[in-house]
Amino acid sequence: MGSAALITEDAGAMRDALPDGGVLLALDLGTKTIGTAFCDAGWQFSSAAKTLSRGKFGKDAEKLRALVKERVVEGVVIGLPLNMDGSEGPRSQASRAYARNLSTALELPILLWDERWSTASAERDLIAQDFSRAKRAESIDSHAAAVILQGAIDRLAGGVL
Repeated sequence: MGSAALITEDAGAMRDALPDGGVLLALDLGTKTIGTAFCDAGWQFSSAAKTLSRGKFGKDAEKLRALVKERVVEGVVIGLPLNMDGSEGPRSQASRAYARNLSTALELPILLWDERWSTASAERDLIAQDFSRAKRAESIDSHAAAVILQGAIDRLAGGVL
């Protein structure tokens, strides 16, 4: 592992980096967990996957590297937790730092995607599916990752930049 790959907030730049599409991995970074989701290679739909316990970066990177290899992932989408007014706070800066480290570890392009409302949207979806409070708590991060990813692939595939 060596060189860092593209890190961008621009869907057009991400699409240019992946002209043939490909499976994307989305991450919803929490302080204790990392929600994961994947999309199909044609960027049509996202699906919630595992919620990983978060630890030291090296261990996180090993788990993510295994998922990337298993699913033949071409790029990563990381939720960027902006404040409601669009400004950035400490959580945004932490996500950017994580993206920089992950870019070097995985050598894949990374799209930082505005995650405002993703958890609320995921919570509504899980309630609509009649998930119990306990089941929602254990899967909310991965469902939030799927919401983040669906927003990103809708932009990537739709061409509206």
